[in-house]
Amino acid sequence: PLALGLYTVNAVYGDTITMPCRLEVPDGLMFGKWKYEMPNGSPVFIAFRSSTKKNVQYDDVPDYKDRLSLSENYTLSIKNARISDEKRFVCMLVTEDDVSEEPTIVKVFKQPSQPEILHQADFLETEKLQMLGECVARDSYPEGNVTWYKNGRVLQPVDEVVVINLQKIVDKTTGLFTMTSSLQYMPTKEDANAKFSCIVTYYGPSGQKTIQSEPVVFDVHYPTEKVTIQVLSQSSTVKEGDNITLKCSGNGNPPPQEFLFYIPGETEGIRSSDTYVMTDVRRNATGEYKCSLTDKSMMDSTTITVHYLDLQLTPSGEVTKQIGEALPVSCTISSSRNATVFWIKDNTRMQTSPSFSSLQYQDAGNYICETTLQEVEGLKKRKTLKLIVEGKPQIKMTKKTNTNKMSKTIICHVEGFPKPAVQWTVTGSGSIINKAKETKYVNGKFSSKIVIAPEENVTLTCIAENQLERTVTSLNVSAISIPEYDEPEDRNDDNSEKVNDQAKLIVGIVVGLLLAALVAGVVYWLYVKKSKTASKHVDKDLGNIEENKKLEENNHKSET
Repeated sequence: PLALGLYTVNAVYGDTITMPCRLEVPDGLMFGKWKYEMPNGSPVFIAFRSSTKKNVQYDDVPDYKDRLSLSENYTLSIKNARISDEKRFVCMLVTEDDVSEEPTIVKVFKQPSQPEILHQADFLETEKLQMLGECVARDSYPEGNVTWYKNGRVLQPVDEVVVINLQKIVDKTTGLFTMTSSLQYMPTKEDANAKFSCIVTYYGPSGQKTIQSEPVVFDVHYPTEKVTIQVLSQSSTVKEGDNITLKCSGNGNPPPQEFLFYIPGETEGIRSSDTYVMTDVRRNATGEYKCSLTDKSMMDSTTITVHYLDLQLTPSGEVTKQIGEALPVSCTISSSRNATVFWIKDNTRMQTSPSFSSLQYQDAGNYICETTLQEVEGLKKRKTLKLIVEGKPQIKMTKKTNTNKMSKTIICHVEGFPKPAVQWTVTGSGSIINKAKETKYVNGKFSSKIVIAPEENVTLTCIAENQLERTVTSLNVSAISIPEYDEPEDRNDDNSEKVNDQAKLIVGIVVGLLLAALVAGVVYWLYVKKSKTASKHVDKDLGNIEENKKLEENNHKSET
């Protein structure tokens, strides 16, 4: 490298500077010497080497004590390069007749430390010019330059918005520079999370280089421009008994810590932190809720509907009625929106609502009226009706001869609730029969059956008794040897009705035929009587009394 046409050696601060003499060693060389030139041009000799005695001498120069080394080819080395080593050095070769000189320029370079942003602001405020920080790069030679960046783009100075001041200080001892660049900045809301950094540009032996600082993010403070109210809930809907948490927030930084909450029915706002909690809310909590800053500016509102569901079952609980009685049942619903209602009887869902104009035993059971609001999670109500249908014992006895003709089955059909107790006795002797078999008690009905083979006619008595009444019915049963018409064990009501209808039809036909015959006879009798009267009038007109008598006799005979 050449500087102003002179040979230049570039050295790194702290390293060894190596300078070759760059002169051909002439014949008759006596010795070689190195010197450097002061700023005023006066020389300072620092090293000497004899070509004949091969000895090396170093001049007593404090700055270079123990730092010099001169080789046999007259190359000079200087250890621990300093900024003060930037000089013009000259190699001299001396013969008896001549002195040759060759100058070398030494340049020393020092890379600065990585720049740091010091004295950082705790936070930045919008619309306010303030000191953001100082970018410091130390121990540079030659001096460098500092540039500020935001999000990777150069920050250019702008009056009252971006103000940059660069200061360079040199250490008199080392000759190294420290660059300090301060940045005053007026941020905007958009500068939140912006990355600020600085870069130092310097020159090294191989040319221009840069070093970048670590980026820094500043907390940007800006005022609230909007408030928002929210309902914090685990569900999207609110029902009676729930807790409601209202949260009010502002979009400023830092966010507001206190707000005014306006509750339906309250004229003044309630001062609170950013949350307001209402527990076990009722339906009257439905309405519009608002919040604002404490200075009553910037308000937001939301509407809350507290869903409710009421169910009234009439009658409810345990109800006892008599068979045949009427029982009106109503399940009334009051809710915040349309509710679904259904009935369950004895764990089975009913297709229609129960209605009792004439209670039967099969109507007894456990009824549940249940309602839900499908859109509101967990809102369900139910009430129960335990219906008991009571009735006095009713008895019907039947008998039939078994197919083997060796015995007869006597059945006592019993209805009633509570379930009657049945007892069989033989009328006359009063003996009790204990070998009866009972069918399953279903819907207030069951049967008690005995099998007997009487040797003579007997009268059996069936006694049914519950808490309401005692009922007694007797049935004559012929001896097994005497034939009698058997009665069916159980007759279906529908079949009985069909038989009765057929009998009524036959009786009607017979009665109709008899009435028709009677009417025909009456008509014929009237006709004959009219004929006789007409004949009598004709005879009187003719004056034939005798013939009339004969006609009367003949008519009498004919009538007879």
